[in-house]
Amino acid sequence: MSQASYELKAEAREQVGKGSARAVRRDGKVPAVIYGDKQPPLAIALSYKEIFYKIHGGGFLTTVATIDVDGKKIQVLPKDYQLDPVRDFPMHVDFLRVGKNTLVSVDVPVHFINEEKSPGIKRGGVLNVVRHEVEFLCPANAIPEFITVDLDGTEIGQSLHISAVKLPEGVKPVISDRDFTIATIAGSSAMKSEEGEAAAEAAAPADESAEK
Repeated sequence: MSQASYELKAEAREQVGKGSARAVRRDGKVPAVIYGDKQPPLAIALSYKEIFYKIHGGGFLTTVATIDVDGKKIQVLPKDYQLDPVRDFPMHVDFLRVGKNTLVSVDVPVHFINEEKSPGIKRGGVLNVVRHEVEFLCPANAIPEFITVDLDGTEIGQSLHISAVKLPEGVKPVISDRDFTIATIAGSSAMKSEEGEAAAEAAAPADESAEK
């Protein structure tokens, strides 16, 4: 996981709606809702400073947290948040209650290793990333920080598919009906123009003999 699990203190909000949310923000807090696990939604207010640092610290949407709501501890996974479009201030957060066996869908970043061991890239090929993130269904308490794609031995024209990635136990791609592409090793435009020139030169003598 990208951050260790952490705890946030929150207060329950009696009222919901735009007016209530504005009042919470005026008080220096961020309105939020905890939902899911077959229980009614719970409106809460969180410390602005704590949420700001968690959102901008990375891994916010892939790390399970504990929220202490007036003494009651609830395990959650942040599912969504809204930022002020101008100032990047957190405006609202949605949390999903998670239990021991909760499965969640999350976007997990893709990391590439051994670029220096790819013959295709050494020859001037370019790594063309089709998916920078992949959506997975995972146990809420075992969300991978990232998945790793090994470029060792890859050649120009080669495609790297999800089947080539070793996934942690219990982690499955949401797209399950096809072996989708994560990246390809493409020829650079300079290489293509060189190939084109070579092909033109090879064809030229044949053209000249045809004229005679």
